[in-house]
Amino acid sequence: MSEEIDLTGDGGVIKTIVRHAKADADAPTTDTPVVDVHYEGILAETGEVFDTTHEDNTIFSFEIGKGSVIKSWDIALRTMKVGEIAKIKCMPDYGYGSAGSPPDIPPNATLIFEVELVACRARKSSNLGSASEERTRLEELKKQREIAAATKEEEKKKREEAKAAAAARIQAKLGSKKVQGKGKGKAK
Repeated sequence: MSEEIDLTGDGGVIKTIVRHAKADADAPTTDTPVVDVHYEGILAETGEVFDTTHEDNTIFSFEIGKGSVIKSWDIALRTMKVGEIAKIKCMPDYGYGSAGSPPDIPPNATLIFEVELVACRARKSSNLGSASEERTRLEELKKQREIAAATKEEEKKKREEAKAAAAARIQAKLGSKKVQGKGKGKAK
């Protein structure tokens, strides 16, 4: 895995890149501040997943810098490029603080998010077009996520089949050794 990057200088938001984006990938700017992300949130203390878009394959969208998400997300997403996946460790002051977010997030919780930046775009009011174009864009993003999930599932299935085949070969070798060994006992 990549090195940890302290985005705040005080250890409050630590980013570790899991998958790098292509060098020429887009990044959020003042012209394209709306980001679409796929994520999973985990309580650092227990490892429990408290929120995810993976279950229903949805996309979460927000505008960077508007305070609509926790501070760590505004900070971290500014540093990402489309296609990048990063683990973001958020200390309580950059997450939900001493209040937490009951019932899922206790007070003073350190959070870990695995975030994929799927897209960045202009605000709706600036050249995005009609609602039907937005719906089409979101459907296309959903299709892309479904294809990626299906590919990942197929790869997992192939790995499991390869493991099963290897185990069967080992069992067959062990079985043939047992059969060969039976006729070599001492004669009485």
